[in-house]
Amino acid sequence: MADPYSILGVSKGADEKAIKSAYRKLAKELHPDRNQDNPKAAERFAEITHAYDLLSDAQKRGQYDRGEIDENGQPRSPFGAGFGGGSPFSGGGARPGQGGFEFGGGIDLGDIFDGLFGGGAGARPGGPRPQPGPPPKGANIAYEHLVSFTDAAKLEPQRITLRDGKTVEFKLPPGVVSGQQIRIPGKGQTGPGGNGDAMVTLKLGKHPFYDRDGDNIRLDLPISLKEAIAGAKVKVPTIDGPVMLSVPAGAQSGTTMRIKGRGFAKKGGERGDQLVTLQIRLPSDLSKLAALAEALPDDPSLRAELGV
Repeated sequence: MADPYSILGVSKGADEKAIKSAYRKLAKELHPDRNQDNPKAAERFAEITHAYDLLSDAQKRGQYDRGEIDENGQPRSPFGAGFGGGSPFSGGGARPGQGGFEFGGGIDLGDIFDGLFGGGAGARPGGPRPQPGPPPKGANIAYEHLVSFTDAAKLEPQRITLRDGKTVEFKLPPGVVSGQQIRIPGKGQTGPGGNGDAMVTLKLGKHPFYDRDGDNIRLDLPISLKEAIAGAKVKVPTIDGPVMLSVPAGAQSGTTMRIKGRGFAKKGGERGDQLVTLQIRLPSDLSKLAALAEALPDDPSLRAELGV
């Protein structure tokens, strides 16, 4: 189809009213009902109707005026009318434009290339190619390491033997727990980009009489009936060595006492506490225990709080 402005006989600067008036005049003249014996009039009527449809739509008209669509409302090829018969770049070849090259039809191929190659302004297919990443490191090697209870609590340095037979030392983090991983850089497999790492999974060992409670350590401490009744200073084991604990007179079995700073190391350099639960042990000599029981009065209120 020819230029829609030419078809309607109006200039490119014609307003909407002028375009509508020109179409109505031609439509009356070329309407098929008035030209039943003239097939060319029907073709012309279809042509002016199509031209008016394009120019009466402000969006389509703007796209046509900017060269974005052709007379048929189809997107224009960025290279004009094709490669047959002369230069595909109408208007005498390429000349520099802002942000790229502007070709004769006012098409900025900078925008086209940006869309095709995903670059920002000024990206070109002939521009710099993405640089390859660094060569990969070797694979990591996994290890398991058993940490004793006291070592974990005091953050004692650890040593592990690697696959190559070498021994390396590493530190434990504060608050260490079973299943935690420690990375030892450069002690994995060799690769083109350097060695991988050793990944050490920690397992914390049990202790025969200590139990861990968060950052605290719990201990059940046996005391004699005499120590419970009269009170006493008793020796208590801790992970840092024994200390003396004052048991008050009349202590009850199940009473928990606190020894500060004898638990697990915490972040910030502090340590938890050791919680000591007293456990009264009765004498093994039943005759002496019976004689003691005879001297003690009955206590009817002992179980009153239980309702019995």
